[in-house]
This record gives sequence, C-alpha cells and structure tokens, in this order.
Amino acid sequence: MSKTEITKLSEKKEVIMNHFWDKGALFVRELRELYPEPKPHFNTLSTQVRELESDGFLDHKAYGPTYQYFPIVTRSEYSKFSMGGFIGNYFGSYLNAVSAFVGDGKVSIDELKELIQHLENNK
Repeated sequence: MSKTEITKLSEKKEVIMNHFWDKGALFVRELRELYPEPKPHFNTLSTQVRELESDGFLDHKAYGPTYQYFPIVTRSEYSKFSMGGFIGNYFGSYLNAVSAFVGDGKVSIDELKELIQHLENNK
C-alpha cells in the first residue's frame, strides 16, 4: 500500500490495528479475547477486520474455513501518515508547526539548533 492510499482509521479500527501491531497474526476469536468485558460481538469484530482487509491494512491466510489475519501496513507507516494529516490540518506545513512550537516556548531555539545538527549529521 502506498502512503497516498492509507486512510484515516476510526477509533475502533485503530484499536483493532493496535492489537494486530502488538500481537502479530490473529484469528478473530483471538482478537476478541484481547478486549476487556464486555467484549465486542464476534460478528462485529469480524466485519471490522474484513473492512480493514478491504482497506488494505490487513491480509489473511486461510486455515480451512477460518482466516488468520495479519497487518500489511506497519504502525510506523500509519503513524507517519497520521502525523502528516495532523500537521496539514492544523498547521498547514511542517514549518508552520515548528514555528508554532518555538513561538509558544514548547521548543527552544537551542533545541531547534540541536535538531538541525542531528539531521545534518544523519544525512
């Protein structure tokens, strides 16, 4: 899946993906066991997992009539997408975001210089 194809997850689907990112491949019944009481209905989870597969976040391996699902989008890929959307929606650009943090005193000029030095050293 390319970065442009990643879509924003609903809160419930993000919880599901976090389970997959934490545990790896899971059957829906195993996924359901990761939830506290009251657990979501099996059919509800199954539908959401199939939707995540349709959206390109999960794939599956068949074991007879049951499927074991596994993530094909990493947490890191999704985090980068989410952060980019957040920056775009609220600041318009990364430069505006950094400027806002510096202007609010949340990031000092010295910290910004340290970040620039770190980035230049890792090129």
